[in-house]
Amino acid sequence: MQLETERLVLTPISQHDWSLFHEIHKDKDVMRYVTDDLSEQNIKARFDARLKPWDPRCNEWLTLTIVIKDTGEKIGFTGFLAQWQPYQQAELGFLLSPKFQGKGYAKESTIALLDYIFIEQQYHKAVATVTEGNHPSANLLQNLGFKLEGTIRDNFKLNGQWFNDLKLGLLRTEYQTE
Repeated sequence: MQLETERLVLTPISQHDWSLFHEIHKDKDVMRYVTDDLSEQNIKARFDARLKPWDPRCNEWLTLTIVIKDTGEKIGFTGFLAQWQPYQQAELGFLLSPKFQGKGYAKESTIALLDYIFIEQQYHKAVATVTEGNHPSANLLQNLGFKLEGTIRDNFKLNGQWFNDLKLGLLRTEYQTE
């Protein structure tokens, strides 16, 4: 499986992506709305869990490495947690290396992923959970048509502080391809 955009190629994560996965998960700015500092063992466990073969109807993560076509440079990860049974939903997630943020790569890769989710896989809904305060991620999703469906108060604890989670959703019937 491979997804392509004008500037990017998205391929399933492999053992060759460990250094980027590790680098991103150790970057405090990237992870500040995702998780507390992770031990080496926890990062490796997350990585290994995403290497498993993926089935569209399973309840597992499909993780794709984002690669710039022209240079072959790996810049981050995108993907979704398949929640086919019973909801036919896909929960999106993405992490980009800081030096590639703000260049439209997250939007471009998310559109490719939404095309795959809605057109190829026929999911009913895409959802995302964004920690309140993570304005770039919330804005990106809302610009792509996601609607704020609710706020779950004090739902996520980071560095000893409680944060609200924003729940966003996009129905296949609402999705507008560009």
